[in-house]
Amino acid sequence: MKKPLFIGSAVAIVTPFTEEGVDYQTLEKLIEFQIEGGSDAIVVCGTTGEASTMPDDEHIAVIKFAVEKINKRVPVIAGTGSNDTRHAIELSKAAEDVGADAILSVTPYYNKATQKGLYGHFKLIADNIKIPMILYNVPSRTNLNLNPDTIKALSEIDNIVGIKECNLGQVGDVVNLCGEDFSIYSGDDNAILPMLSLGSKGVISVMANIIPQDTHDMVSNFFQGDVNGAIKLQLQTLNLIKALFSEVNPIPIKAAVKLLGFQAGQCRMPLTELSDNNLELLRTEMKAYGLI
Repeated sequence: MKKPLFIGSAVAIVTPFTEEGVDYQTLEKLIEFQIEGGSDAIVVCGTTGEASTMPDDEHIAVIKFAVEKINKRVPVIAGTGSNDTRHAIELSKAAEDVGADAILSVTPYYNKATQKGLYGHFKLIADNIKIPMILYNVPSRTNLNLNPDTIKALSEIDNIVGIKECNLGQVGDVVNLCGEDFSIYSGDDNAILPMLSLGSKGVISVMANIIPQDTHDMVSNFFQGDVNGAIKLQLQTLNLIKALFSEVNPIPIKAAVKLLGFQAGQCRMPLTELSDNNLELLRTEMKAYGLI
């Protein structure tokens, strides 16, 4: 039986940048904020971490830094996805070499592989590493869905242990096909409770960057039998989530982290700063939530 890598909330942490590169001093502060706030795992160099605009040497350096600073207090999951299978293998092996506990690998974007190609892509990556691997299905970004039958076939590979799923409509099918020992994590903050009710083990979260404790507690309450408490937290977060996704992620969450007082820097081009109107919306919702 496959042991869950984590149960609860993993933060998809932002990467703070300066004009010269990564602001490691702020990254360390953000890591400590997450651990103190109850996050159950930390995902570095994912979509929210702007991995797509990070050169490989910088990408691996950030993973290495996170591994060293977290020092086994919670699992470190490294985003190592690519639409080039060879590149994804290289990044995944490098992440393993610097001590990542697991990798997160997104469906190849732009190429639009067939389901056969998707199976082959992920199997090759898994075959080249020993650490666990979490698949990442996000059709809104890749224009490609990892179908339940393909997920089932991949789940039979020993070190493919779970999926970050953003297609709520197929979660039940994935649970029925793959069973309880394959971990499903919500990839959408507004669908944590619906996915938990269908058998997920938690969330890989954007909003946890600013509300780590509430995100953790939402999942924890559910598993402790306090379903009403979990529902209350999910409903309480919805307006904040709308503000955090008023523009493409991670533009709003990076602005939110700065509103909390962290020097997170700007997003890298082609992402731009949050518009004035949406910044005001974000500020309003953060005030209403009691964050600022």
